[in-house]
Amino acid sequence: MAMAMASLVLPGLSSSQLYYQNNLKRAKKCAFLGGFSVTRAKTIMHVVGHNQMDLGGDVSHVFLPRPLSISDIEAASDDRAKVRISYRGIPGSYSEDAALKAYPNCETISCSDFEEAFKAVELWLAHKVVIPIENTSGGSIHRNYDLLLRHRLHIVGEVQLATNLYLLALPGVRKEYLKRVLSHSQALDLSETFLNKLGVSRENVDDTAGAAMIVASNGLHDTGAIASIRAAEIYGLNVLAERIQDDSEIVSRYLVLARDPIIPRANKPFKTSIVFTLNEGPGVLFKVLAVFAMRDINLSKIESRPQRNRPLRVVDDSNTGTAKYFDYLFYIDFEASMTEPRAQTALEHLQEFATFLRVLGCYPIDTTI
Repeated sequence: MAMAMASLVLPGLSSSQLYYQNNLKRAKKCAFLGGFSVTRAKTIMHVVGHNQMDLGGDVSHVFLPRPLSISDIEAASDDRAKVRISYRGIPGSYSEDAALKAYPNCETISCSDFEEAFKAVELWLAHKVVIPIENTSGGSIHRNYDLLLRHRLHIVGEVQLATNLYLLALPGVRKEYLKRVLSHSQALDLSETFLNKLGVSRENVDDTAGAAMIVASNGLHDTGAIASIRAAEIYGLNVLAERIQDDSEIVSRYLVLARDPIIPRANKPFKTSIVFTLNEGPGVLFKVLAVFAMRDINLSKIESRPQRNRPLRVVDDSNTGTAKYFDYLFYIDFEASMTEPRAQTALEHLQEFATFLRVLGCYPIDTTI
């Protein structure tokens, strides 16, 4: 119905009604380019510059956010300015916590998945996107490594965030009243010892903040949620237990990405992230690692992912015949700025072995947790 309305222009409409139709067309265009529904396109654009009008009838309040203007983009270059940050999840999620740590004055844009969060930046609906990339309990988030390569955004920052899990419930509810607990599957796994002692059933939902919202919006007095302290504040829940995770310290690392790279500064340490592929051969990966070691460049992360467009390499061997091997992409983070000659010469040397090389970003190291 929304798409049919978007293509319909009737004579005799008021200026506000014509404005509504023009903006609905824009939402439809964003939906077409971004691969999500018109309703979702309008939802992503729910921050900054809302235009509210009374159209009469059943549609009394329509919120039509505007795309980024030149002044928005220029203001975003100032770290103190309010920027729009897209993230996967709903208000109260840990990804939103990471966005607020990096940009305390930011306006956050909730997205239903990581792909949509990337597209919000590509469609100029947000300045930057924040995504989790790894944590100390579950390791790397491989899906997001794939998205780094699929999209042409640049890493412009990282956020180290301590993750503490809280058991939340409606006001007046005590732990012994609970029969089940909702949360993201990883949060449930990280709280296994606590939940076993509590003796409740467990139910997976899309994210931790979503669990808190379900409990609050449905008035579930026999159900708890595992989420953040901010989720408790947002959805009006009480904290029944805090820091319930099995590991006392869980640190998650997030990446901040934007359409344009940043210029490295000399007043703080920087990190560079790259992705590359290699020709098959004995000791090739060792030679790549030596490229950095011989220049005293520390590697803080090494990750490998099979190539999706070329997952297998066929090799003919005179001894064993034809064999198939996985063809890998290698992701490396190294602690040096692209303005340093040693980093530049290291990448020049790496190109002697790499069949493909891309710099994903050069950004300040987050030393705070």
